[in-house]
This record gives sequence, C-alpha cells and structure tokens, in this order.
Amino acid sequence: MSAPKFTTLTARCVVLPVIDIDTDQIIPARFLKVTDKLGLGEKLFCDWRYLDSGAPNPAFILNQPEAKGVEILVAGHNFGCGSSREHAPWALVGWGFQAVISTMFADIFKGNSVKNGLIPVVISPDAHAALVALRAKNPDLEITIDLPSQTVSWPGQTPLMFPIDPFSRTCLLEGVDELGYLQKFQPQAEAYEAAHA
Repeated sequence: MSAPKFTTLTARCVVLPVIDIDTDQIIPARFLKVTDKLGLGEKLFCDWRYLDSGAPNPAFILNQPEAKGVEILVAGHNFGCGSSREHAPWALVGWGFQAVISTMFADIFKGNSVKNGLIPVVISPDAHAALVALRAKNPDLEITIDLPSQTVSWPGQTPLMFPIDPFSRTCLLEGVDELGYLQKFQPQAEAYEAAHA
C-alpha cells in the first residue's frame, strides 16, 4: 500500500521534556476501541490537553499559539514506553507530527512509528539539551530532518546522524508499507510461477 514519501522535513518544533512518557499518556486506553485512525489526533495527550471541564488546558504546550503548525515534537528520554498500542503513533500523526526527537524510544513504539510514517530521531543527551535550550530562546526555531542522509540539524548545529533500520528507511523513502514493498515484486513472482508451472 502507498503512503506519503518522506525525504526531507524542515519544520518548527515544540518541546515536551517529560521523561518516560508512556503510550497511555500519549493516547489514553479509553480511546483504543477504535480501529480507524480518523480523529485520534484530537485525543493526543488528552489527559494533559484538557481540564476536567473538557476545556483546553491553556498551560499545556499543544494548546499554546506557538504550537500551531508544528510538525516535530522534541520529547524527553524514553518516549513511548509502556504498552504496544499502535494508536500512539496514529494519534501523533493525526495531530500533525511527522517526527519525534528524543534521547531514547521504546523499541515497540519506534517500530510502530516508522510503520505509520512517523520518524523517531535519537540524538545524544548533550545535543538534546542544546536543542531544548535553543528552542527556549527561539520559538520559531526550525529543525531539518534528512532521511536519505539520516541526519538532523538546526541552525548552528552540524548535522547529526541518527539510526533507523534500512528496511524502514527504504519504505519511508519510497512511500510504501511492508505489503506495498512486497507488491513491487509481484511481476517477478508471477514470471517465476509461470516459468515453473
């Protein structure tokens, strides 16, 4: 199946420096009954974004004017820990994020993210601290994530390499999921079957 290709993204970011943000905080369990991604972005960080009255919490970063239109989340250490729910990256993508930057991601969350077009970018604690400090001074700071070179950079920062498994990278660059990747080889498979009937 096809998906939007990801090559290079230059975008603004917001910082949510909380450590150990688990998938239940990203998308609470009560919203997991759905099998459709539609509307999950509205539930992203629901228990933090909304007050008990249902009104938006003005103190939460995603409700502030500077968050409008951002596509990169700079998160704290060990982002996406907890359960294996694929709804977590669904909600992040549904809100508008295309990438999350952290010093570490939970493995299952990382795998679910790349399958849904969300790039998990791991950088060192020192680089992360420098990025957070720079963003605090400049809300309009833009970050560039270059998937072909597997690098991330921002003004004043030499491009930093980040890890991503080769198969996921190929699927993201080509805009296909696992099934779409396999379907590329359908003509060869059919030709083999015809020759070996």
